[in-house]
Amino acid sequence: MSSQSPFRNREQKQADREAKRQAVLLAAVRMFNERGYHATSLDDVAASLGISKPTIYHYLGNKEQVLLSCLRAGLDRLIDTAVQAGNAPGNGADRLKTFLIRYAEFNMTDFGRCVILTNDNELSADGAEQLRADKRKIHGMMRDMIEDGRKDGSVVCDDANLLAFTIAGALNWPSRWFRSRADGDARLVAGKMVAMLAAGFDP
Repeated sequence: MSSQSPFRNREQKQADREAKRQAVLLAAVRMFNERGYHATSLDDVAASLGISKPTIYHYLGNKEQVLLSCLRAGLDRLIDTAVQAGNAPGNGADRLKTFLIRYAEFNMTDFGRCVILTNDNELSADGAEQLRADKRKIHGMMRDMIEDGRKDGSVVCDDANLLAFTIAGALNWPSRWFRSRADGDARLVAGKMVAMLAAGFDP
């Protein structure tokens, strides 16, 4: 009869570390969104979790590195969402609408808000360039979906780039006003917004 070791194995230690890292990220992103990057200190984040500031340094690094980690988490999720939508079945408009609903819904989450609300002038030159590059990549993926729909006749559009900017502008805005308790279900709101926008490009 074997007994279970009281010592945590490597996988358990890694899982614990990642859980703690995610807890710090979530606390930080919520404060950045609520107070702004410059008005938030790592002391505030640490206090909200009952930990010390050096603990944050251990898991994520300095203040900018914490913000960059928050942005990376959001941008990676958006890029993955765009890839999945682009590979989904249906015509160009179907794939575009699938992505837009997920895009809008994500912008109403903590990490989505952080991506939208963070100005690149709050970052170092390297951090700002990475943020702009990732945003350009997401814009390009949306534009390509629009162009696919234009080619198969499911999207009416004579300027895919302008339409992508227009749609993104509309769907980025809920990051500033949407609050789940007051404004309802994020997926429902996203669906309604995309339906309104789609009326402008449906054949």
